[in-house]
Amino acid sequence: MKILVTGGLGFIGSHTVVELQNQGFEVVIIDNLSNTSLNVLDGIANITGINTAFENLDLREKEKVQDFFKRHRDISGVIHFAASKAVGESVGNPLLYYENNLNTLIYLLQELQQQPEANFIFSSSCTVYGQAEKMPITEDASIQIAMSPYGNTKQIGEEIITDTAKVTNINAILLRYFNPIGAHPTAEIGELPIGVPQNLVPFITQTGFGLRNELSVYGDDYPTPDGTAVRDYIHVVDLAKAHVIALKRLLDKKNLTKVETFNLGTGTGSSVLEVIRAFEKVSDQKLPYKIVARREGDITSAYANTDKANNVLGWEAQSTLEEAMESAWKWEQKIRS
Repeated sequence: MKILVTGGLGFIGSHTVVELQNQGFEVVIIDNLSNTSLNVLDGIANITGINTAFENLDLREKEKVQDFFKRHRDISGVIHFAASKAVGESVGNPLLYYENNLNTLIYLLQELQQQPEANFIFSSSCTVYGQAEKMPITEDASIQIAMSPYGNTKQIGEEIITDTAKVTNINAILLRYFNPIGAHPTAEIGELPIGVPQNLVPFITQTGFGLRNELSVYGDDYPTPDGTAVRDYIHVVDLAKAHVIALKRLLDKKNLTKVETFNLGTGTGSSVLEVIRAFEKVSDQKLPYKIVARREGDITSAYANTDKANNVLGWEAQSTLEEAMESAWKWEQKIRS
């Protein structure tokens, strides 16, 4: 079966391509290389021994999306990662996020709705919950007013998919991730931010390697045990495997409704300072950091109730925080060597 992975050279996308190929799927990648490198294709090939089909295509160009589906009429499923994803950047440049995250989704769905049946996995986010009222967060938690344009695009994206699935042959699974970190154990692929990292772990590893003078910790006055924000950090390989399981669920017609939703996390919250300590342990070095003011758009705490993913999907996270940090550090050292 041929699977389209949009944003397939990105952090989560590339790891999912590997897991799909490990399970015998044929993969076609679309990526516009806006936040990744063509070298990732080599990393995927080094792991799987497969030269993956790739098209450098910007999904905001509707005619090119139409042309792609004319040439690839045998797509059995789509896993849609392609999106801008930095909370802080979205606050400063909201129109970029609305164009890139919503138009691309619409153009894909317009093509898929013309097919007799279509299977769609959506890369969503725990940001749809905003600052949830209760921890851990279940899939039934109310959708709060978004804290950032990024979070809002994920909320609107889910609504677009749900409305479209009601009146078309599209079946979809919405995967709400918590905080993906780490790298493939081979260190052939990992998180590769262009410019200044927007996420915590690559900033930690770059600081640990000496590329940055110190890490900024945004706020130590949150109502948490150590005052720093709490998140659910999940190893990217665990996350990638969940996408394959979700896709198979649709292909095997095991979904109970047209649109299903699952949280993907570990079920454990870790503070920023706990992540720093985990890095210090696996790297055997002290990390320079300073406490600075809170960052707009950030919430206090978010970690998942994973019962539904565990029981319905038959998936659960395997790796510990330290294992994830160790793989991220191994990747950082490799790309700087």
